[in-house]
This record gives sequence, C-alpha cells and structure tokens, in this order.
Amino acid sequence: MKNIYKNIIRCSFLALLAISVIGCTFDEVIDPNGPSVDGVEANATIGQLNELVIGVESSFRFGHGTETTASGTMARELYLFNADPRNTGDLLGKNGIGLDNNSFYSTAQWNGSYRCIKNARLLIGAVNNTDAVNETEANGYIGFAKTIIAYELIQMLKSYDRARIDIDDPENLGPILEFGPAMDAIRQMLNEANQNLGNAGSEFVFGLSEGFEGFDTPDTFSSFNRGVAALAAVYDNDGQGALNALNNSFFDLNGDLDVGPKHVFGLGGNDIINQVFRVASTEEVPNNGDQIIVHNSFIEDAEEGDERVAEKTQPRPDPSTQDGLTGTHESTLYESVLSPIDIIRNEELILVYAEASILQNNLEDAETALNIIRNAAGLPDYSGAITSEALTTEMLRQRRYSLWSENHRMFDLRRYGLSNTLPIDREGDQIFNTLPVPLSENAND
Repeated sequence: MKNIYKNIIRCSFLALLAISVIGCTFDEVIDPNGPSVDGVEANATIGQLNELVIGVESSFRFGHGTETTASGTMARELYLFNADPRNTGDLLGKNGIGLDNNSFYSTAQWNGSYRCIKNARLLIGAVNNTDAVNETEANGYIGFAKTIIAYELIQMLKSYDRARIDIDDPENLGPILEFGPAMDAIRQMLNEANQNLGNAGSEFVFGLSEGFEGFDTPDTFSSFNRGVAALAAVYDNDGQGALNALNNSFFDLNGDLDVGPKHVFGLGGNDIINQVFRVASTEEVPNNGDQIIVHNSFIEDAEEGDERVAEKTQPRPDPSTQDGLTGTHESTLYESVLSPIDIIRNEELILVYAEASILQNNLEDAETALNIIRNAAGLPDYSGAITSEALTTEMLRQRRYSLWSENHRMFDLRRYGLSNTLPIDREGDQIFNTLPVPLSENAND
C-alpha cells in the first residue's frame, strides 16, 4: 500500500506532465531543470501549477475501461470476449470461483483513481505552498482539485463499497472507510470545493481541455460540482439534499440531454484512447476478436420502440459465443477511439431529479422527469401506478437503458437490494456486486 502511494508521488508527476488531454488544447510548458515533485511542493510557478492541472485531468481517465467492462459484466450488461478468460470466468463466478483481489479487475480502477487523487492532492499542496498565486486564484485551483477528488472517490464507493479518504501522508495513510463515513467525507469535500469556487473570481488562471467546454470558469465549474453533489446525495438517500444541489447545477428538465463535461482522448504518443470503443462488425468483416457483446437481457427486456437499443447496440452478423456464453448484439456505444465519454450529463441529472423526487414523495415531479427520458427515447408517457415503489422500478429501468455500459447498473442494483434479480448465464455462475479491495491495500491497511 505505502509502496503504491510512494511510487505515485515520485513518478506520476513526471509521467503525467507529458500527457496533454488533447494535443492542441494546451500550450506545452517545460521546466528546463527537469520537473519534479520537489519542484512544485514549495514555491511552484503558475506554469508548474497549470502543468499539474493537465496531469490531474489526464489521469482522471485512468482505469475507466476496466471499471466499465468489469462492472458491466458483473451486472449482466455485457460480456467482454477477448483473450483473457477472467473476463468470462472470474467476473461471472464461473463454477463457483471467487473474485481475485490481486487481479487487473481489482487493481486497475483502484490504482487509476488514486493516481488522479494523489495528483490532485499534490496540486492542492503546491497551491498552499507558493506565493505565485493570490487567494482568489488559489481558490480556483483548490475548488477544481477537490471536486475531481470527490468524483473519483464516488466511483470507488460504487465499485468497492468503501474508499480510503486520507492519503496525504504515504507513511501514515488513513483507514479504508465503509460507505457511510466515506460518503459523509465526500459530501463535505464537495461543499468545501464549492465554497472555494465561489471565492475564485470570474475566471480560472489555468486552462482545461475541450471536454470541459462550458464548464471552464469558477461559476460554470461550480454547476458541475453541484451536479456531482446531487449524485452523492441520492446515493446517500438524501432526496432534499439532491434537489438543493440540482437547483445550482446545470440540470435542465427541458435542456439538451447530452450537455455536460466529458473525458476526451487523443492519439499522441503520451495520450490515451477511449478504451470502451470497439470496431463495429459488418457482414464482410465481422469483429471476432476483442468485442463487447451486449447481454441478451438488455435486448429482450427493452420496451418496443426504445430507440436507445439501436443507438447503443447493433445485431451481429452471427451470434458470438465464447466460454459457453452467447450474445446476438454488440456495442456501438462509441463511434471511434476518439469519442468522448460523459463524466456526468444532463440526462443523468434528470434521472437523479426523478430519484430525489421519489425519495421526497414528490411523485408527480418524478413522473414528469421520467416521461422526459422516455419521450427522448421514442417511448410514450409512463402509464403505470403512481406509487414510490412503481416509480422506483421505472426510474431504475430508465437508468438501465439511458446509462447502459457506463458503470452504473451494478451499483444501482446493489443499493436497491436487487442484485439477486440478475440472470445466471451458466450453471455454477454467481452474482457479485462489489469488487474486492486490492490485496496490497488490505495487507497494509
């Protein structure tokens, strides 16, 4: 555990400064004496601070591919058919096998998220130990960094049901906290970050990638922060807290569903691509290699006329089979290796509003929100019972189809106690709804 964080401290700064989120988005800033952690921990220049911002945003994407496909497999959204048998074995509990706490599906997201978190903590420390920026400018850096940390920690709770909040001192790490205490700390961090953003003036002194276009000033970035705060609140069963946060976010019942900040990708030597993209099959060239195969239940359970099925998937020329599993459709969720991935978008916030409204027993408001999602997908208005139970079922159904293969369903089912409703695809398979914390973390906790 300590070795992981020491390596992050010593190495990630140098590695991440070489990565621009999109090559043309940022001007390259080079320390002629060789950038290092020591060089920014005290008396950092604005250029060095801005390099750290680039590193934070770049590392924000790390581990996303494994996070999405692992949780999607466990939640029976998809199968990942490739050369690694653990994707169709371990993650589905084949023949009673348990999850391995030292395997890629356990370590990739954990290490990727904590690399980003450590870089964001390094940025905060550097800002607090330099005279290069005034208090207003410092608030902008800190509000940005704390918001990113909080978002990453929420992803950890979704996947692992726990998280380590305090990582400032690699020799004396804080404990791994259970969901409740960890969420309390995350929500407090989001509120602190929002206060920082409110004291950051009208402009940041650093640039963000085009993925944050429209969310690149303290005020507009605060609307992203409040969206994340609303998400955290519903995950914490606090409907009123979520509604309060939504009022100050970019949530818009009548707005474009796709609006929101995004991860962006590039083909540069030190950049990364969208790891959830797969080449679509054709009759002439079927993709029979590394494929994301849609779980048949996603197709079979869809309402007639739901346009999201055709938007996100396509029939394969022939059904694909591997390891005793078969699927008739494959993912077409992204168009290319450079397709952006939503961090959070208005469509999700409308679903958060529906959920928060149900928690507050504002059932007509929930129905209105769910109808907006349904109508956008080509479906008629909801016609079921107007009860908390029935609307919760409908809300989870709309989340399933709107947020397919975006690392939501496993957690949605777990938090509503519905994991046991998932289908068993092969005799002897099991249902898992939480990834194991990596062995190195447990050994040193």
